[in-house]
Amino acid sequence: MNTRYRHYKGGLYELVCEATLESDLTPLIIYRAADGSIWARPKAVFFEQITVDGKTLQRFTALDD
Repeated sequence: MNTRYRHYKGGLYELVCEATLESDLTPLIIYRAADGSIWARPKAVFFEQITVDGKTLQRFTALDD
């Protein structure tokens, strides 16, 4: 899977895998920051569109290799 993404604030991240939150079965995205730290977000939040300064954009945008 290991696709790279850029956060709308500029950070680079690598999608490690998808997981499921045990308590309520929420689909999660597990991803790694450039500094090696590991993060998790609900899949719906990771891939959602957000509005910043009146512009609609993706929270994370996939990078072409």
